[in-house]
Amino acid sequence: MHTTIRLHTSDTVVTATRALEVGAPVEETVTADLIPSGHKIATAAMNVGDPIRKYGQIIGYASQAIAPGDHVHTHNCAFAATDHAYEFGTDLQPVAPATGDTFMGYRRENGGIGTRNYIAIVTSVNCSATAARRIADSFGPEELADYPNVDGVCAFVHGTGCGMASDGDGFEALQRVMWGYAKHPNHAGVVMVGLGCEMNQIDWLLEAWGLKHTPTFQTMNIQNVAGLRRTVELGVAKVRAMLPIANQARRTPCPASELKVALQCGGSDAWSGITANPALGHACDLLVAQGGTGVLAETPEIYGAEHLLTRRAVTRAVGDRLVGLIDWWEDYTARNKGSMDNNPSPGNKKGGLTTILEKSLGAAAKGGTTPLTGVYKYAEQVTAKGFTFMDSPGYDPASVTGQIAGGCQLVCFTTGRGSAFGSKPAPTIKVATNQTLFDRMPEDMDINAGDILDGRSSVEAKGREIYEMFLRVASGEASKSETQGLGDYEFVPWQIGAVM
Repeated sequence: MHTTIRLHTSDTVVTATRALEVGAPVEETVTADLIPSGHKIATAAMNVGDPIRKYGQIIGYASQAIAPGDHVHTHNCAFAATDHAYEFGTDLQPVAPATGDTFMGYRRENGGIGTRNYIAIVTSVNCSATAARRIADSFGPEELADYPNVDGVCAFVHGTGCGMASDGDGFEALQRVMWGYAKHPNHAGVVMVGLGCEMNQIDWLLEAWGLKHTPTFQTMNIQNVAGLRRTVELGVAKVRAMLPIANQARRTPCPASELKVALQCGGSDAWSGITANPALGHACDLLVAQGGTGVLAETPEIYGAEHLLTRRAVTRAVGDRLVGLIDWWEDYTARNKGSMDNNPSPGNKKGGLTTILEKSLGAAAKGGTTPLTGVYKYAEQVTAKGFTFMDSPGYDPASVTGQIAGGCQLVCFTTGRGSAFGSKPAPTIKVATNQTLFDRMPEDMDINAGDILDGRSSVEAKGREIYEMFLRVASGEASKSETQGLGDYEFVPWQIGAVM
C-alpha cells in the first residue's frame, strides 16, 4: 500500500495512508513533521492566502507560509465562506435503467411498502413522553411471543411540542415528523399520545393531514382520559387490540424501486470521502438504476460542495431550491453567532478533516453520480424517484429522524471514528471507513470499506456489497445496530424555532 494518496492532479496536498515519521518520502519531497494517518501533507509551496486544494477543489486557504512536506491542518489552513458561480444541469449523467431486483417487504393498504412491522407510540409533546414509554415498556418479549410477525412496540418521544409558535418553520417541521411517523410503511399500527393543552395539538394534525381513526390508528390525550395511569392502561389496551391485526402482515416480493434509503453521516474522518462515502454513492447509483430513491441530507455537511450537486439538478428550480437552503443556513448560523465551519467536530479533526469544505466534498460522494431529482424540506415526504436531497442539520439523530419521516425505510450510515447509532422503525446499516475501526468495533460495523484503501476491494465492488445488503436488510435480516436494540432514543425532531 502506498504511503500517500493523491485524489486529483491539481491538488496541493496528499493524504497519508498511515502515520509517517519526519523525513518520510512523499512524492518529490519528504515530510517535515510527524503526520498522523489520514492527515494532509503539502506537495507544493503556498503563501499566506493561497488556496489549498483537495479533491480538485478548494478546502481552505493558507494562514501561514506552507512548504512542501509540511503537515497541513487547522494550524495553517483557514476556512473562508464559499462564493460559487453556480451551474445548473451541466453534469447530468444518464442512468442506465436496470430491473428485476427485489426484496421481501410488507405491502400496506395505502400502497406503501414496509421493511419492518412495528407498532408505534407517537407523542405530540414532551409532557406525554412518560406515558408513551410506559405503554411501550409493557410489551416485552413474553408479551410479544404470540405475535412473531411484529418487530416490537416503539415509543417515539421528544423534548418539544409546547412553548413554541403555532405556525412557522419549527411547528410545521414537527407536524411533518409526526405525520411521517404516523403514516410510515414500517408501522403496522400507531397510537398517538398527547397531554391536551399543548401548542402542538393532535386534532390539528388530524385535520391538516386528513388522518382518520381506524383499528390501527388511535389517538388520546392524558387530560381527556383523566390522568397518567389511566392513559397508560388505555394505551396498553389499544396496542393489545392492534397486535393480532399487525401479526397478520406477511412479507411478499417487492421491487427494489420501492426502496427509499437515507444516506447518512457527512464524514467522520479523512477516509470517509475516499472509501465509504464513494462506495455508498455507487450503491445509491445501483438503487437509482432500479428505480429506487436515495435521500442525502445534512445541509451544513454539503456546504462548499453544493455547486457539484447543482450541476446535477434535473431542472433550474431543483438547483435553486438547494442554493436557497445554503443561503438559509448561512443566515441561521449568523443569527446564532456561529459559523458554517463550526463543523467538523474535534473527532473529525483528529481523523484528518480540517474544514467544513473538506468534510463536505467527501460527504457529497454519498450521493453517487446520478441526476438530482428533488430537494425537500426537513421531514417532507420524498416523492421523486432517484437521487434526492433533504434539508436537515448535520446532527445525525435529528437528520435521520427527518429522513425517516420523509419515508425512508432503510438508513445507511458511514463512520470513520466509530458510532453506536441505530434507528427505528427504519434499520441502520453501518459502513466503516477504515480497517482499524472495523477491527475495533466488530459488533457495531456491518460493512468494512477500509479494504478499498489497500486494494483488496474497489469502490464499485464495495458499492455492490452495500447495495446487496440493502436488499437483505429490507427483507428482514437484522443489522448490527438492530441486533443491539438501538433506535429507541435516537428519535430527535429538529427544534428550529424559538422556545417560548
